[in-house]
Amino acid sequence: VLTQECYVQNTAREYAKRYAAEAESLEGFGEVPEIIPIFLVHRPANNIPYATVEEELIGEFVKYSVRDGKEVTLLRRDSEAGQKCCTFQHWVYEKTNGNLLVTDLQGVGMKLTDVGIATLAKGYKGFKGNCSISFIEQFRALHQCNKYCEMLGLKSLRTTHQKQRKTTAMKSKNLPNSSTVKKTVPKKARESRDFISSEH
Repeated sequence: VLTQECYVQNTAREYAKRYAAEAESLEGFGEVPEIIPIFLVHRPANNIPYATVEEELIGEFVKYSVRDGKEVTLLRRDSEAGQKCCTFQHWVYEKTNGNLLVTDLQGVGMKLTDVGIATLAKGYKGFKGNCSISFIEQFRALHQCNKYCEMLGLKSLRTTHQKQRKTTAMKSKNLPNSSTVKKTVPKKARESRDFISSEH
């Protein structure tokens, strides 16, 4: 379990580094959230031979990302750190074509720890996360883009979702049902059609 914890957090950290490199090059983006490293320590003389070690975070500990539909905090929605964490999730989601999502973003200010990763059932590039696939579906449904998403040129997930729904709605509207045909077909045409069908 500890090995998996290190693997997940340090994998997320690598994505955060790439996100930072891209975001920091943009004028006006400012400070970027950082996922702190976590280390696995072997202590052979101890009763519990393995432990994890990471930097101690001092200050108000805040959960920034959605873990379930109810967890919509003002600090996530309104604070700079919260908005940049949500943009980081969107950035990772887009970079991995919706196959991977860094979730459970939490920490003090811009320093984050104890994060999770959700992947599609098959995993992503040989990596399987430690969170449910439903986190990805939930993020897609609940994410609201902010100015940092716009600065990075990320595509709105809502627009894509709405377009898909409109296309489906248009398709169903174009499919004639029997009552529509009866209303729109003139009486003469109906009679001749009935005559033709009765001959066969």
